[in-house]
Amino acid sequence: MFLSLLVYNLFTLGIVKAEIYREKVNEQITTSTKISARRGIIYDSEGVILASDRTVYRVFTSTKRLKAFKASTGRDAVGVICEAMAPLLSLDKDKLYKRLTSSPSLDITLKRAISEDEYKALLSAVDRLSLQGALAVEATSSRYYPEGTLLAHVLGFVGSDSQGLYGLEYYYDKTLTGEAGYYLYGKDANGNELPSGFTDIVEPKDGNSLVLTVDTRIQSALEGILEKIRIEQMTSSRTAGICMDIKTGKILAMATSSPFNPNSPYELDAVSQGALDASGLTAGTDEYLKKKRELLELSWSNKAISETYEPGSTFKIVTVASALDSGAVSVSDKFSCVGYLAVGGWHIRCHKAKGHGSGFDLAYGLQMSCNPCMMTVASRMGADSFYEYVKRFGYLEKCGIDLPSEAGSIFHDADKIGTTELATASFGQRFKVSLLRQLTSVCAVANGGRLMKPYIVDSIVSPEGNIISKTSPTVIRQVVDESVARTVTDILEAGTSGDGGAKNAAVAGYKIAAKTGTSQKFDVLDENGNSYLRIGSCVGYSVNEDGGGIAVIIMTDEPQGYVKYGSVTAAPYVSELLSFALPYLGYESACQSLETEIPDMRGMSRSDAETLLKSMKLTYEIIGDGEYITRHTPSGYEKINESTARVILYTDESEAFVTVPELLGMEYEGAVKALCEKRLNIGASGAVNPEGCTVISQSVPAGCVVPLGSIIDIEISYLEFED
Repeated sequence: MFLSLLVYNLFTLGIVKAEIYREKVNEQITTSTKISARRGIIYDSEGVILASDRTVYRVFTSTKRLKAFKASTGRDAVGVICEAMAPLLSLDKDKLYKRLTSSPSLDITLKRAISEDEYKALLSAVDRLSLQGALAVEATSSRYYPEGTLLAHVLGFVGSDSQGLYGLEYYYDKTLTGEAGYYLYGKDANGNELPSGFTDIVEPKDGNSLVLTVDTRIQSALEGILEKIRIEQMTSSRTAGICMDIKTGKILAMATSSPFNPNSPYELDAVSQGALDASGLTAGTDEYLKKKRELLELSWSNKAISETYEPGSTFKIVTVASALDSGAVSVSDKFSCVGYLAVGGWHIRCHKAKGHGSGFDLAYGLQMSCNPCMMTVASRMGADSFYEYVKRFGYLEKCGIDLPSEAGSIFHDADKIGTTELATASFGQRFKVSLLRQLTSVCAVANGGRLMKPYIVDSIVSPEGNIISKTSPTVIRQVVDESVARTVTDILEAGTSGDGGAKNAAVAGYKIAAKTGTSQKFDVLDENGNSYLRIGSCVGYSVNEDGGGIAVIIMTDEPQGYVKYGSVTAAPYVSELLSFALPYLGYESACQSLETEIPDMRGMSRSDAETLLKSMKLTYEIIGDGEYITRHTPSGYEKINESTARVILYTDESEAFVTVPELLGMEYEGAVKALCEKRLNIGASGAVNPEGCTVISQSVPAGCVVPLGSIIDIEISYLEFED
C-alpha cells in the first residue's frame, strides 16, 4: 500500500503535474528585466519630427548595493554620494540623504533621466571617487519634443512612465505605445546572474507613428500672430486660432497663445508664472500650490476645442445661408434698421446706434453686420426652421475631431426658443460653441454647402515605414444648396474687398470672404450686473474657382485696448496669416507687387549708381564727395515701396541721421507725407486698401534717431467698424 501510494505520487509529480512544477522551478532560478519599447514618432505633414523618444539614463542604487559596497571597502557610500553626486545631478543633498537612508524600496532612483553629457560626467565622478558598485546606470527612453513649444496644445505630453496624458499623446496612446520586450536569465539563491549563460531575449516592438495634417510653417506663423495679438491687444485671457483646408477638413494649424513646453510641462509658461507671481500668495503654501496647479491645467488646455465662447456676428453667415436655403428670404428683399428692434418687450440694439436706414438689401445687411436685419430674417424663418438649420450645421453635435476633450455646444432647447431667444441667436449671442465648431460650420458654406469632419492625423505608419491606415475626407451631410453657399460667399467676398465691415481681413491679390464678430461675456459681470468683457473674432476663407482653399478663424479673448471689436482685434491678424499661408501653399496671387528690391551698389561709381537708379525710376540722394559708393540706405536686397522710395547713397564716411516722427493714430496718407518729409522709407502692412486707414503700430518709436533712408514699417487698419 505504501509502495502504491509512493508510485502514484511520483507519477502525479513527474507526469501529470510536471509542467506546473517546471514553471515553479523556472520562476525560482530565473528572473527577467523589462526592455522598454520606443514610442512612435509624431511627424508634421512635411516629415518634420515633432515628438520622438531619445535615450536618457536612469541613475539608481539599492540597499543591497550600498551594504555590499560598505562590506567590501569599509566606506559609507551614502555620505559620499550625497556630498559628491547631489550637486552633479542638481539634487538637494538633505532630501537625497533621507531617501537613501529611509526608503523602503529595494531599488532607489536618484534621478530618472539624465542626458548623454550628464551621463559622461557621472561616470567620470564615479571613477574619481571609486564608487564602482555603489551606483548603477541604465539606458532608457524619454519623450522629446525637438520644436519646443510648437504645437504644444495639440501634441500634449506624456508622464514619467511614457503614458500619454494630454493631446495627441493621450488620444493615440495605444497606437503610439509599443510592446515591451524582456531579458530572461538564470539566477542563484542571492539573485545574482548564473555564469551558465542561460539567457533568453524577447525583442520589444516599437509603437506606430503618426503623420499629421499640420504644417509647421503655418503653425509657427499662427503661433507668432497669436503672441502678437496678446501683446498688441493686451488680452487678459488666452487667444486661439485655427487654419483648415476647406475641401477636406484637414487641420493645417491650431494654436493657443502662451504655449507651455511639453519637454517640461510642469513648469509654468512666462505669462502663467507672471499671473502666479501677481497673485500675492506665498510660495510653498497650500493656496500657492493650488493656484499653480490651476494655472498648469489651464495652460495645458487646448482652447481652440476645449473651451466655448459666444460666436457673435460670425454666426450671421449661418443665419443668412439658412434663411436663403429655406426660402424665408431672398437676396432682393429689403430691410430697415433704426438702431434697434423691439422684440419680446426688449429693445435689442444694433451696433450702429443711428441705424442703417431703410430699403437696403440682404447683402448690405450681412456686410454691415446689421442686427435688426438678422433678427428680421430669423423671425421670417420661425423658431422650428431656425433650430433645424442649427442642427444641420452641426451645432448640436461635436465635430468628432481626433483630439481629446472636445467641448460640445451650449444651445437653447427646441421647445424653449421664444421670440427673444430667436432674435439674439440670429446674431450669435446667448449660446456657446467651440472655435473648431464655428470654423467647421462656416466651412460648410465655403465648401458648397458640404459639412466636413475635421481631422488632424493624416496617416498611421508602422515602425517599418508601412502605412497602416490613412484618413479620408468625410462629408457629414449637405446642409444648404450649393447655389446658396455660393451666393453667401459672393456677398462676403464683395464686402471684404469693398466697404464691408470685414475689409481689414482682405489680402492683396486674393479673393477673401470674411465676417467679423464681437460678443459679450456674460460669465463675469460688474457690480451693476452688466457684462463688460468682450470677445473679438473673425473668420475668413479664400475664394477659388475650383472651390478649394483654406479658412482661418481667430478669437481674441478679453482685449483690453481702446477698440475691442473683432474688425480690429482679429480681422487684421486673419489677413496676416492668409497673406503668408496662401502663397506658401501655392495659391497664385492676382496682383503684382508694388515693391522693388534695392540692388547692392557698394563699390559702384557715382555715375553708374545714378544711371541704375534712374532706370529703376527711384528717387535718390548722394552724400559725400567721393567717386565710389561706400554704402547706402536702404541696403542691398531690401524691398521698398517704389512709389515712395528714397535711396541715400554715401561716397565717404559722412553720416546723416533724422528723428522718427510720431505716426500712431495718423491716417495713412498723413503718415506717408510725414515720412517722406523726413526722407525716410515706408513699409506698410495690414489693410489692403490704405485709403481711410489709421496707423496702429510703427516699427521704430517716435523720437528715435535713425539713418536717412531707413525703412519705417507701419501697420494700418480701419477703425470705424463695429460688429
